[in-house]
Amino acid sequence: MGKPKMALNWTGRMVHEAVSFVVFSFLDLLDFVLCFVYKLLDFLIEAEWKPCYCTSPKDSKIFLSERGESRIVSLASTKLDLEEVSDTLFSRPSLVSEVSKLTAVTEDVSFTVNSATVVKMLQGKIGGGGGDRIRHSPRWSDCDCRFCTSWSFSGTEDLFVRVQGSKDHNRAREDVLFIHGFISSSSFWTETLFPNFSATTKSTHRMFAVDLLGFGRSSKPSDSLYTVREHLETIERSVLAPHKVRSFHIVAHSLGCILALALAVRHPDAVKSITLLAPPYFPVPEGVPATQYVMRKLAPRRVWPTIAFGASMACWYEHISRTICLLICKQHRIWEFLAKLVTRNRVPTFLLEGFFCHTHNAAWHTLHNIICGTGGKLDGYLDDVRDRLRCHVNVFHGGDDELIPVECSFNVQRRVPRARVKVVDGKDHITIVVGRQRAFARELEQIWRRASSSLS
Repeated sequence: MGKPKMALNWTGRMVHEAVSFVVFSFLDLLDFVLCFVYKLLDFLIEAEWKPCYCTSPKDSKIFLSERGESRIVSLASTKLDLEEVSDTLFSRPSLVSEVSKLTAVTEDVSFTVNSATVVKMLQGKIGGGGGDRIRHSPRWSDCDCRFCTSWSFSGTEDLFVRVQGSKDHNRAREDVLFIHGFISSSSFWTETLFPNFSATTKSTHRMFAVDLLGFGRSSKPSDSLYTVREHLETIERSVLAPHKVRSFHIVAHSLGCILALALAVRHPDAVKSITLLAPPYFPVPEGVPATQYVMRKLAPRRVWPTIAFGASMACWYEHISRTICLLICKQHRIWEFLAKLVTRNRVPTFLLEGFFCHTHNAAWHTLHNIICGTGGKLDGYLDDVRDRLRCHVNVFHGGDDELIPVECSFNVQRRVPRARVKVVDGKDHITIVVGRQRAFARELEQIWRRASSSLS
């Protein structure tokens, strides 16, 4: 019985590999064609031939050489951002890229400059101006409804924050910050956990749920690279500073776990506890490019399971993912209406808000610069949490999570031995919270009480 089963499994894997190769080879070619289609449409509609990450480095970026190390300087459409960004934005091996390498006859068009030159460019002494103007109007392929563009009328780039609990920071004994995951929003918390906290918790805690930069009702600047620094600074500017948060607990899901760890490292004396749900932590083998390794672990270019196929579409294809945003995000009002019509408004549709209400620019850069771009930094974040922070660390993971494997949570525990890991059987990447919100609210309350009592 063993040999036939092994043969059947081997045959299944081979068929899966073959189908995946054919499908993704086609998608490679489709994305190549869409590159030219969008350049033409952008020029016709916006009178701007905006470079993408398929183009040569000289069109959109400079390699900054400093003491033998290389970084990327991205030339955004409206200002120059000197920032480390993930090389997966422009280096994603595919059938088309490999063929182009074989047929290329031109020399490498990338070039290097030292930091002094970049400083001069920042000061406007070299090249064109561009100024600091921020384009608040959405691109033609983004939604322009008032829900998605409400931030542009305020003239600021602050985050949308939902607050529950004590209104007076002097009376509130505890503050909690909730950070959602990729293509989600604050509703992931406010529609599930917030109604299920006890009356005592609501009277003694202030709970802040943010829409991350580029998502939900928060600002979606078209010239942002959506780096870790930008995300953290907007959280500090929109939550910690205006609400006078001095110490706090953090609860984060998926991609938000990376931002939670980075924020904790920036405020080591202020964090009381860190609760991570499905953290995307893939330890990188020595000598392997970290960003590329994480990209392949997260988006393996496979057609099955479905969620892995979706992640691969979002991560590998700049123009296909823009097309998906054009069809789904720009038309989200129609999809929301159809969802309510089909379900007769009996099924909560709050998850659609986070899934639909973002821009392609925000999703594309956040995915690469946060998840892939921190592949080589997470070890350092976790080491700091282990060695410098006294806070409690708790990790939850759905046993049926097909996007982020359970092993990621145990990887966190190996790096931070005091971390407590709980695997919830029968739950996946979303139902780790949705569907068990009452039980999870009780677990969080217990975590906060234990953390506060041990630190007092």
